[in-house]
Amino acid sequence: MTLIGLTGGIGSGKSTIARRLAEHGAHIVDADQIAREVVEPGTPALAEIIAHFGAGVLNSDGSLNRSALGEIVFTDETQREMLNSIVHPAVHRRTSELFAQAPVGSVVVYDVPLLVEANSRYSFDAIVVASAPESIRVERLMEHRGMLESEALSRIQSQAPEEERLKIANHVIDTSGNINHTYAQVDALWNQLANID
Repeated sequence: MTLIGLTGGIGSGKSTIARRLAEHGAHIVDADQIAREVVEPGTPALAEIIAHFGAGVLNSDGSLNRSALGEIVFTDETQREMLNSIVHPAVHRRTSELFAQAPVGSVVVYDVPLLVEANSRYSFDAIVVASAPESIRVERLMEHRGMLESEALSRIQSQAPEEERLKIANHVIDTSGNINHTYAQVDALWNQLANID
């Protein structure tokens, strides 16, 4: 198995890169999806969250109310650390299971927005960073997610600075051009990745 870390700040075009790699046959493991999955109703992680934070963090259907939980953890470092100590091990276990299920000899792409922030314990064969100037990322967030400019900037600035991501990159995909420009770089990257032993 070849393990590739794919990261990039919000609005950087990371999902576009992941989709193109999947079209080439890469096995995509999505960190955001796993983080949602491990706190679904009936999971041990959700039970721990309720035990610590109380039933006020639940919706009426028993699912996690992310905004209610967010109000608690984003204003209190200790509470955020407590949440991370519950969720991160569950995500790590599930991620390891999914890596193990990948077909032998496959290229596995771990799509993880906060790779720099998370101090990942995986041993990557390569790290790919989606990169675009902040102004373009702000435009994308306003256009595709309906954010105000101030909201988009705030979301971008709450993540690791671009320089931190670029420091850990083996490959940088410049997504500031059109989709074909991005695809051409991803296609060239795939040809390299497919030949990593």
